[in-house]
Amino acid sequence: MSLSDNNGHLDPRALKATSVKATDPASPADEPASLKITSASADPKMFMLPWEKPLATWPADLLVNLPRGISRHIVRFVRVGDQVYAMKEITRSVAEREYELLRQLQKLNLPTVQPIAVVTGRHDDQGEPLEAILVTKHLRFSMPYRALFARTLRPDTAEKLIDALAVLMVRLHLAGFYWGDVSLSNVLFLKDADAFSAFLVDAETGELQINLTEGQREYDIDLARTNIIGELMDLSSGQLLPPDVDEIEVGNRLVDRYHSLWSALTDTDNLNPNEMWKIEKRVNRLNELGFDVDELEMNTTDDGKRVLVRPRVVDAGYANRRLLRLTGLDVQENQARRLLNDLDAYRASSWREGEDLEIVATDWMREVFEPTVRMIPREYRSQIEPAQFFHEVLDHRWYMAEKAGHDVPMAEAVQSYIKNVLPQYQLDTKTVNELNADADAGVVDDEYTYDDASNNGAHTAPAAGHDDGYNPEDDPDAAVWAH
Repeated sequence: MSLSDNNGHLDPRALKATSVKATDPASPADEPASLKITSASADPKMFMLPWEKPLATWPADLLVNLPRGISRHIVRFVRVGDQVYAMKEITRSVAEREYELLRQLQKLNLPTVQPIAVVTGRHDDQGEPLEAILVTKHLRFSMPYRALFARTLRPDTAEKLIDALAVLMVRLHLAGFYWGDVSLSNVLFLKDADAFSAFLVDAETGELQINLTEGQREYDIDLARTNIIGELMDLSSGQLLPPDVDEIEVGNRLVDRYHSLWSALTDTDNLNPNEMWKIEKRVNRLNELGFDVDELEMNTTDDGKRVLVRPRVVDAGYANRRLLRLTGLDVQENQARRLLNDLDAYRASSWREGEDLEIVATDWMREVFEPTVRMIPREYRSQIEPAQFFHEVLDHRWYMAEKAGHDVPMAEAVQSYIKNVLPQYQLDTKTVNELNADADAGVVDDEYTYDDASNNGAHTAPAAGHDDGYNPEDDPDAAVWAH
């Protein structure tokens, strides 16, 4: 995947991503005299929000009590119609720049949060200017890293998060995106079968270029390692990290994982003409890593005795695209791989290896996948993705069968999973409030001070155990997983 064309220009998809062009902070343009909303969404309810109020004082009936990551800025989750948006209050130049970057990265099909709008020209009731607001869509089922450690997790969870972050960094670097502030705090994580997928959530310091130098990439890697070690040490001091996790070793793992993946995707193979079978082996290896190879560059050496082979265009989502073609399911990469394996097992168990796979996939959807995911209780349907539910039921069924010494019917495995495992996907209100209090403690750019009468307690998250009238069971977006 490359951002450049043959003339060394940026990909037209990035150039035409948005009409917003960020102003230079050193010489900013005049602030709009009135409210201006540039939006990728046509939702008219956006205009009904209280833009004339500082974000920290927005009324509680608009807010959704989801766990927030640590940020330097005021951040709130706001319900707008049927959608939940993340609102971040920042300066106009930063808001416009981040909106522009996120739009570009989205057009390049990179894993980021979805930018919805940038709101400028805000003024309070006395006519005093307010900071701009960047609006992004809440990534359903995702968690900031601190929320993941709010419940007991397996000791290898930290390593899995690092692996996901390494993949994200490689994908962004291949596209020419220099991050400049890599950390776990600037990422959201989605469960992806037995692993995680990482999504960029903060692009304030980023820059999109045609290609990155090795020095830029290495700076990002070194910064990531330093930040991650610090973040894990902070978790350890709060007794949120399993005691056997070595923070420095996990930070070093990121460096190793990044370099290994970068090498697999970009190295040039030097082959004999009779070793062309190694090209297929290289492509298969990339497919196993979750990447498609759309183009290979092959050149002979000057003496004609060797062939140089290098992937030119690679993109993530190999299993995802294959499953999408067969079933219409659009899921995470590892989830797709697990579902494809179950489809293959279904095909073999029904003695249909010689039958068209598209037909078998249709029957598998109707007879296996859909009946299983329809059993997800209503109160959990916004807490766990159907593909993740299916994957975890398969794991649970395997453990049940191993314990029983014989095969277990799928329906029985689903019922056992719902009773014994699924409740672990909830974080209670007290835990969410504690996480958000920690997140607010990191805010450094709040220009306002509010007393209790003016903000109704909106600036600071409710104290642990405080009953604020909010019930996660009444809010389908608020019950979140911590498994």
